Amino acid sequence: MEALIFKIRLLLLAWFHFRSHSGPISLVKHFSYKDIKKATDGFRRVVYISSKRVAYRAKFRNGHAAIVKEVRAAEDQDDTAFYREVQLLGRLHHRHIAALSGFSSGPKRFLVFEDMEKGSLKEHLSDPLKTPLNWRIRLQIAVGIAAAVEYLHFFCDPPMYHVSISSSTIMLDENFTAKLCDVSLLCSIENNIQPPKSKCSKECRDEICKHTIYQLGLLILELVTGQSSEDGGVDLVQWVQDSRLRRRSIHQMIDPDLGDSYDFRELKGLLAVAKMCVQSIHKPTIKTPQILWFLQKKLGISQGVPASSS
Repeated sequence: MEALIFKIRLLLLAWFHFRSHSGPISLVKHFSYKDIKKATDGFRRVVYISSKRVAYRAKFRNGHAAIVKEVRAAEDQDDTAFYREVQLLGRLHHRHIAALSGFSSGPKRFLVFEDMEKGSLKEHLSDPLKTPLNWRIRLQIAVGIAAAVEYLHFFCDPPMYHVSISSSTIMLDENFTAKLCDVSLLCSIENNIQPPKSKCSKECRDEICKHTIYQLGLLILELVTGQSSEDGGVDLVQWVQDSRLRRRSIHQMIDPDLGDSYDFRELKGLLAVAKMCVQSIHKPTIKTPQILWFLQKKLGISQGVPASSS
């Protein structure tokens, strides 16, 4: 009975927040499945596909552009868990995290996020028709994404542990500000999505943090080289682990789009952090604040990239 009362209470709270004009998530709008299907051109405008989500570019009838993600929930996930996740995602406020603007419930569930005018980071690193990213923008992306992960892990209640970091899931706005677009709760596939507290769960969280930092290392390597190991290119992890980060070795790997327009000291520092990130998967956990601190120290970037919020 208590579980049923709790479920009804959450549903009522969700309905109140979603329909009212007050509260921290008052701007989160409800869309119908028909709205989503039409806006995504029958789900043909695919932006990226991850293990848990598919993202589409959307344009609604009022001209509003957005990124729509289909939530691939577990069979036992009920509406309460989904509404709770929408509430929590709607409260995230960070310069480098895409803002939630709407949702769609039912047999298929969707999350609607702010539009990113410049598209994905992957497009700018691999598409010759896209504007190449200069060195300063690449540095700001690395520091900004690290700051976003720190915010999710240490400044959110509950912490957001599931973060997919890749050039495909990082979108760029009109100012080339990078934003994470694949964030969810660690336990969002469970009916009870409160953060786990058992010893086993702590070990699980540590492993997920390690994996997140490893992904951050891969992102830095992709920013430097313009290549992705996933695309069948050079094994970037093996290269950075074996490399002594000498000028000749680095020059052979750097993205040709950069030319000579970069600071070698900053480049070497960035690669040192990437090496630390990919090696951390086999070592005691390095916390995200340490990675952010190392990045800011080695790159001399501390202004304009908030560590915890926008």
